[in-house]
Amino acid sequence: MSDAQESAETTQPTPDQMYNEALKLRDTGDLEGTVAALRKILESAPDHLHTHLALAVYLQKLGQPEQAIVAAQKAVELDPQDAFSFTQLSVIYQRCGRIMEAEEAMAKAHAIQGRTGHHH
Repeated sequence: MSDAQESAETTQPTPDQMYNEALKLRDTGDLEGTVAALRKILESAPDHLHTHLALAVYLQKLGQPEQAIVAAQKAVELDPQDAFSFTQLSVIYQRCGRIMEAEEAMAKAHAIQGRTGHHH
């Protein structure tokens, strides 16, 4: 019985594999399918940073700005030291017409980059 369980577990794709599959859907132009695939990843891996970042982009492109902002904010929560996450949040805010919040997020991104830039 344990052999059957092991083989069932190994066939489960990792969040990264599922993410790559979602990007293949994106490459075909199926944004709705991409969003559905990304949401499926979050069911089993709710803290998968790249999924939240991608979800923010595609939700915004699909005209769902509030959901896009939620996804981008979640990415920032997951990795508050990641300048890219704040940059992405800023872009999403900008595209949604929320300029003040966009500027705040960009300032945070620059602050993080400034801190990490001195370690090189």
